[in-house]
Amino acid sequence: MGTSESPGRSPGTPDRSPERDERTGRAAAAQRIARQHEYVDLQIKQAMERGDFDDLPGAGKPIKNLGTQHDPDWWVKQLIEREKISGVLPPALQLRKDDAELDQKLDRHTAESEVRRELEEFNARVMRARYTPVDGPPLITMPRDVEAEVDAWRERRLARRRAAAAAKAEAAAKAKSAAKTPPTPTGAARTRRRWFRRRNG
Repeated sequence: MGTSESPGRSPGTPDRSPERDERTGRAAAAQRIARQHEYVDLQIKQAMERGDFDDLPGAGKPIKNLGTQHDPDWWVKQLIEREKISGVLPPALQLRKDDAELDQKLDRHTAESEVRRELEEFNARVMRARYTPVDGPPLITMPRDVEAEVDAWRERRLARRRAAAAAKAEAAAKAKSAAKTPPTPTGAARTRRRWFRRRNG
């Protein structure tokens, strides 16, 4: 029997037309792509049944920072925290690092005038970097709103004071409760008490 040839194809040339499903007439490759997600789901399910995902780092713990406000610099902040980056960085990255650490730096100040000075110096550095052409990553750090940042600094400071006062009150209440509770007699004291009762009984 001769091999059937597709029209328009020279004899002896292999048939490279897409394989088709006899029942639906659709290309088999298209069907495989359409069902690829089912295959992936099956592989994940089988891996879970084998326990391949057990004891992974962070298992059973909430995802860090999930639900918090989106921060476009989240990756550089986590990189700085994870890698303990210090030393000389390109200006754009240095400003991102300083921006990530600015709130913590502001909280070390106790006077509003010092907070304002810190913010104004940071903003001046950002503006200077914007007008200074340099090689390296693009500068995406924005100046801070001084008044808004001062208000936020006040709120954080007030929250810390309230937390410290609550902790102090709780410690005082525990100490007061412990002072009212009579001490439990030791073993030797209990033995002497029993001996005294027997002798005088």
